[in-house]
Amino acid sequence: MIAKKNITKVFFLFLFFHLFLWTLVPSISNINLPLDTIEALAWGSNLDWGFSKHPPFSAFAVEVFYQLFGNQDWSYYLLSQIFIVTTFFIVFKLANEFFKNINLAFLSVLLLEGIYFYNYTTPEFNVNISQLPFWALSIYFTWRCLKSDKALNYVFLGLAIGLGVMSKYLFLYLVIGIKFLFIYLIFKKKKIKIQNFFLAGSIALIVILPHLIWLVENNFITIIYGLQRSEGIGALTDHIFYPIIFILKQIIILTPFFLMLFFLIKKIRLQNIVKDEKIIFLFFTCITPIILMILTSVIMGAKLRTMWMTPFYLFFGILFLEIFKRNINLKKLKKFYVIFIFFFLLSPIIYLSVSLTDESKRTDYPGKEIARLVQNKWDDNFINEIKIVIGDEWSAGNLSYHLNSRPTWIIDLKNKTSEITNEKGVIYVGNPKILKKICPGVYGTIKPVGYCMIGKR
Repeated sequence: MIAKKNITKVFFLFLFFHLFLWTLVPSISNINLPLDTIEALAWGSNLDWGFSKHPPFSAFAVEVFYQLFGNQDWSYYLLSQIFIVTTFFIVFKLANEFFKNINLAFLSVLLLEGIYFYNYTTPEFNVNISQLPFWALSIYFTWRCLKSDKALNYVFLGLAIGLGVMSKYLFLYLVIGIKFLFIYLIFKKKKIKIQNFFLAGSIALIVILPHLIWLVENNFITIIYGLQRSEGIGALTDHIFYPIIFILKQIIILTPFFLMLFFLIKKIRLQNIVKDEKIIFLFFTCITPIILMILTSVIMGAKLRTMWMTPFYLFFGILFLEIFKRNINLKKLKKFYVIFIFFFLLSPIIYLSVSLTDESKRTDYPGKEIARLVQNKWDDNFINEIKIVIGDEWSAGNLSYHLNSRPTWIIDLKNKTSEITNEKGVIYVGNPKILKKICPGVYGTIKPVGYCMIGKR
């Protein structure tokens, strides 16, 4: 067992190794950044208050790093891990306040290494990763609000919720869980200042307001995209089949977590948890959002994507340690640490092996080489810089990221023709059969797409 006075040092050492390992492994094994990260970088080159698929926060985050580091792939793996270890720290901080026991706080974070959302999938910075710190902060400040009911805690809660929704709409499932918690506590006659509750909501709304205005101006395009992704309102059997498949997938995903938990528990003996205030808090903030997801699938017949569940299990370590805390023998942790180290090392080893042996992945796309070929052809024909690339987020987005001029990415010219002038070099990326026929400039092909270049000679 680690000495109590050393746990904080060991915890920060764990955070460092997690950050270092998951920044290093993809940096040396991947040729190109993953799809979602390239997509966010494409959006970041042409920042707006929203995009066709998601709210804007992930694009804001990668754009900050692009301004700092340019097109250095390792920096975006680092960005993702900064979000992860920050989230781990918040979970640790809440767990320490929750248990008043630093050993249990430490274990509640280590258990998360048994969930592949927090290791194997983390190199791909996307909306799921970008919402994690805000999900954790929202639950943390909800706890602080209930403990002290100070206005400042509600201010931070509102900010966390606002930034979380600006990352991904699924954050609203947590917001509903938090709202139900407050309603339950008010019903139970707990003294809560209603003005503080509305203060948090008002601040969250102020943060979200620019995106809401954008959403109305763009015909709710992101909401339509989300509904299409869920493939909802299909056959009658979908209302049964999809929820069952979803639940089975969650059981498989959580199996390593429960295996690690098994090595902590000396014997299973449930205590009376119905009236435990901490369990009630965790039920509304951890379990209620999951129940709402399942109900969404049941009611809409929607196919839920596995990665959508990324933030939902952040506090499962705290939840199950609270349930079984009387059954944990903190003096005999050797087996647990062995299984923890096994999973801690297994994930990066598998990631590295798959990355090096499977050459069909997006991360094997020769984006840098394609950008070099395109730039050479451009330099042979035009004297101005490439300022705009038009096309899908992957092919055109890679050009935007890899070209030194960092051209602005545009998905199409709808309502944006005014941005095209003779002084701005433009590259259209798309279907080679169509582009070859209509290209008014220099045409080229790098399979499977075509490139139409229009510049100043």
